[in-house]
Amino acid sequence: MAKLDQKKGQAPRAWQRMLSGRRLDILDPSPVDVEIEDIAHGLARVARWNGQTVGGLAFNVAHHSVIVEALCQELKPGWPVKWRLAALLHDAPEYVIGDMISPFKAALGEGYKRVERGLEQAIHLRFGLPAELPQAIENTIKRADRICAYHEATQIAGFSHEEARKFFGAPRDAAPLTIKALDPEASQTLFLQRFEALLREHRGN
Repeated sequence: MAKLDQKKGQAPRAWQRMLSGRRLDILDPSPVDVEIEDIAHGLARVARWNGQTVGGLAFNVAHHSVIVEALCQELKPGWPVKWRLAALLHDAPEYVIGDMISPFKAALGEGYKRVERGLEQAIHLRFGLPAELPQAIENTIKRADRICAYHEATQIAGFSHEEARKFFGAPRDAAPLTIKALDPEASQTLFLQRFEALLREHRGN
Protein backbone atom coordinates (compact mmCIF):
# COMPACT_ATOMS: atom_id res chain seq x y z
CA MET A 1 0.00 0.00 0.00
CA ALA A 2 2.89 2.33 0.80
CA LYS A 3 4.34 1.67 -2.68
CA LEU A 4 1.03 2.61 -4.28
CA ASP A 5 0.95 5.88 -2.35
CA GLN A 6 4.52 6.68 -3.42
CA LYS A 7 3.63 6.11 -7.09
CA LYS A 8 0.88 8.69 -6.69
CA GLY A 9 3.44 11.11 -5.28
CA GLN A 10 2.14 10.80 -1.73
CA ALA A 11 4.27 9.98 1.27
CA PRO A 12 3.09 7.04 3.40
CA ARG A 13 0.88 8.01 6.34
CA ALA A 14 3.02 8.89 9.38
CA TRP A 15 0.30 10.01 11.79
CA GLN A 16 -1.85 8.16 14.28
CA ARG A 17 -5.35 9.20 15.16
CA MET A 18 -5.88 9.43 18.91
CA LEU A 19 -9.16 8.97 20.76
CA SER A 20 -9.13 12.70 21.50
CA GLY A 21 -9.35 13.28 17.75
CA ARG A 22 -5.77 14.53 17.48
CA ARG A 23 -3.64 13.29 14.60
CA LEU A 24 -0.11 12.95 15.93
CA ASP A 25 2.63 12.86 13.30
CA ILE A 26 5.01 10.23 14.61
CA LEU A 27 7.95 11.46 12.52
CA ASP A 28 7.40 15.18 13.17
CA PRO A 29 5.27 15.45 16.31
CA SER A 30 3.82 18.79 17.34
CA PRO A 31 3.24 19.64 21.01
CA VAL A 32 -0.24 20.92 20.14
CA ASP A 33 -1.27 17.38 19.16
CA VAL A 34 -0.23 15.90 22.53
CA GLU A 35 -3.04 15.33 25.05
CA ILE A 36 -2.51 13.84 28.50
CA GLU A 37 -5.72 11.81 28.25
CA ASP A 38 -4.33 10.07 25.15
CA ILE A 39 -1.04 9.41 26.93
CA ALA A 40 -2.73 7.97 30.03
CA HIS A 41 -5.12 5.84 27.98
CA GLY A 42 -2.32 4.44 25.84
CA LEU A 43 0.21 3.79 28.62
CA ALA A 44 -2.40 2.00 30.73
CA ARG A 45 -2.82 -0.48 27.88
CA VAL A 46 0.86 -1.03 27.07
CA ALA A 47 2.31 -4.08 28.85
CA ARG A 48 5.75 -4.05 30.38
CA TRP A 49 8.02 -7.03 29.54
CA ASN A 50 5.97 -7.69 26.39
CA GLY A 51 3.31 -9.13 28.67
CA GLN A 52 5.58 -11.96 29.83
CA THR A 53 4.61 -11.58 33.48
CA VAL A 54 2.81 -13.71 36.02
CA GLY A 55 -0.81 -13.19 36.96
CA GLY A 56 -4.02 -12.47 35.17
CA LEU A 57 -3.22 -8.79 34.49
CA ALA A 58 -0.32 -7.31 32.54
CA PHE A 59 1.79 -4.82 34.46
CA ASN A 60 1.33 -1.65 32.44
CA VAL A 61 3.48 1.38 31.71
CA ALA A 62 1.14 3.90 33.34
CA HIS A 63 1.45 2.13 36.70
CA HIS A 64 5.22 1.76 36.23
CA SER A 65 5.50 5.50 35.56
CA VAL A 66 3.73 6.41 38.80
CA ILE A 67 6.10 4.16 40.76
CA VAL A 68 9.18 5.66 39.08
CA GLU A 69 8.04 9.19 39.97
CA ALA A 70 7.56 8.13 43.60
CA LEU A 71 11.03 6.56 43.62
CA CYS A 72 12.53 9.81 42.34
CA GLN A 73 10.98 11.63 45.29
CA GLU A 74 12.49 9.03 47.61
CA LEU A 75 15.93 9.30 46.01
CA LYS A 76 15.85 13.11 45.80
CA PRO A 77 13.72 14.58 48.63
CA GLY A 78 12.72 18.13 47.79
CA TRP A 79 13.29 17.63 44.08
CA PRO A 80 11.67 20.47 42.06
CA VAL A 81 8.21 19.54 40.83
CA LYS A 82 9.15 20.00 37.17
CA TRP A 83 11.60 17.11 37.44
CA ARG A 84 9.03 14.96 39.21
CA LEU A 85 6.65 15.69 36.32
CA ALA A 86 9.40 14.70 33.88
CA ALA A 87 9.84 11.46 35.83
CA LEU A 88 6.13 10.66 35.53
CA LEU A 89 6.36 11.26 31.78
CA HIS A 90 9.65 9.41 31.28
CA ASP A 91 8.02 6.64 29.22
CA ALA A 92 5.27 8.78 27.68
CA PRO A 93 6.43 8.21 24.04
CA GLU A 94 5.37 4.60 24.50
CA TYR A 95 1.72 5.63 24.20
CA VAL A 96 2.53 5.87 20.49
CA ILE A 97 5.36 3.41 19.87
CA GLY A 98 4.79 0.80 22.57
CA ASP A 99 7.22 -0.57 25.13
CA MET A 100 10.08 -2.20 23.26
CA ILE A 101 12.37 -4.36 25.37
CA SER A 102 15.96 -3.07 25.54
CA PRO A 103 17.53 -5.75 23.26
CA PHE A 104 15.08 -4.87 20.49
CA LYS A 105 15.68 -1.14 20.90
CA ALA A 106 19.40 -1.79 20.49
CA ALA A 107 18.76 -3.83 17.36
CA LEU A 108 16.62 -1.06 15.82
CA GLY A 109 19.37 1.47 16.48
CA GLU A 110 19.36 5.18 15.76
CA GLY A 111 16.11 5.24 13.78
CA TYR A 112 14.13 4.15 16.82
CA LYS A 113 16.00 6.55 19.10
CA ARG A 114 15.28 9.46 16.75
CA VAL A 115 11.52 8.80 16.75
CA GLU A 116 11.47 8.32 20.53
CA ARG A 117 13.47 11.52 21.08
CA GLY A 118 11.15 13.56 18.85
CA LEU A 119 8.06 12.36 20.70
CA GLU A 120 9.69 12.98 24.07
CA GLN A 121 10.60 16.56 23.13
CA ALA A 122 7.06 17.31 21.91
CA ILE A 123 5.59 15.90 25.14
CA HIS A 124 7.97 17.92 27.29
CA LEU A 125 7.19 21.16 25.47
CA ARG A 126 3.46 20.51 25.69
CA PHE A 127 3.62 20.47 29.48
CA GLY A 128 6.13 23.25 30.10
CA LEU A 129 9.29 21.18 30.48
CA PRO A 130 12.61 21.65 28.67
CA ALA A 131 12.71 19.76 25.37
CA GLU A 132 15.88 18.06 26.60
CA LEU A 133 16.42 17.33 30.27
CA PRO A 134 19.74 18.07 32.00
CA GLN A 135 21.91 14.97 32.17
CA ALA A 136 21.83 14.86 35.97
CA ILE A 137 18.01 14.76 35.88
CA GLU A 138 18.05 12.01 33.25
CA ASN A 139 20.46 10.03 35.41
CA THR A 140 18.21 10.19 38.46
CA ILE A 141 15.14 9.13 36.47
CA LYS A 142 17.08 6.24 34.91
CA ARG A 143 18.26 5.18 38.35
CA ALA A 144 14.67 5.08 39.63
CA ASP A 145 13.62 3.27 36.45
CA ARG A 146 16.26 0.56 37.04
CA ILE A 147 15.18 0.12 40.67
CA CYS A 148 11.59 -0.39 39.55
CA ALA A 149 12.71 -2.72 36.74
CA TYR A 150 14.69 -4.84 39.24
CA HIS A 151 11.62 -5.39 41.40
CA GLU A 152 9.40 -6.05 38.39
CA ALA A 153 11.93 -8.51 36.99
CA THR A 154 12.26 -10.51 40.20
CA GLN A 155 8.63 -10.41 41.31
CA ILE A 156 6.61 -10.81 38.12
CA ALA A 157 8.91 -11.37 35.11
CA GLY A 158 10.70 -14.56 36.14
CA PHE A 159 14.23 -13.21 36.65
CA SER A 160 16.41 -14.54 39.43
CA HIS A 161 17.88 -11.94 41.79
CA GLU A 162 21.30 -12.69 40.33
CA GLU A 163 20.09 -12.05 36.78
CA ALA A 164 18.32 -8.87 37.80
CA ARG A 165 21.40 -7.52 39.58
CA LYS A 166 23.42 -8.19 36.43
CA PHE A 167 21.08 -6.27 34.13
CA PHE A 168 19.64 -3.57 36.40
CA GLY A 169 22.01 -3.35 39.34
CA ALA A 170 21.14 -3.94 42.97
CA PRO A 171 18.49 -1.48 44.19
CA ARG A 172 19.95 0.95 46.71
CA ASP A 173 18.71 3.94 48.71
CA ALA A 174 15.05 3.05 48.24
CA ALA A 175 12.61 1.03 50.31
CA PRO A 176 11.63 -2.42 49.00
CA LEU A 177 8.73 -2.46 46.58
CA THR A 178 5.84 -4.84 46.14
CA ILE A 179 4.81 -5.02 42.51
CA LYS A 180 1.16 -5.84 41.92
CA ALA A 181 -0.54 -5.21 38.58
CA LEU A 182 -3.59 -2.99 38.33
CA ASP A 183 -6.19 -3.14 35.62
CA PRO A 184 -5.96 -0.54 32.83
CA GLU A 185 -8.77 1.64 34.12
CA ALA A 186 -7.30 1.87 37.61
CA SER A 187 -3.83 2.56 36.24
CA GLN A 188 -5.14 5.26 33.91
CA THR A 189 -6.93 6.99 36.78
CA LEU A 190 -3.87 6.75 39.04
CA PHE A 191 -1.61 8.21 36.35
CA LEU A 192 -3.99 11.09 35.56
CA GLN A 193 -4.48 11.96 39.23
CA ARG A 194 -0.73 12.12 39.79
CA PHE A 195 -0.22 14.15 36.61
CA GLU A 196 -2.89 16.68 37.54
CA ALA A 197 -1.46 17.13 41.04
CA LEU A 198 2.06 17.67 39.71
CA LEU A 199 0.94 19.99 36.91
CA ARG A 200 -1.04 22.19 39.32
CA GLU A 201 2.02 22.49 41.53
CA HIS A 202 4.29 23.09 38.55
CA ARG A 203 2.11 25.91 37.19
CA GLY A 204 1.82 27.41 40.64
CA ASN A 205 5.61 27.84 40.93
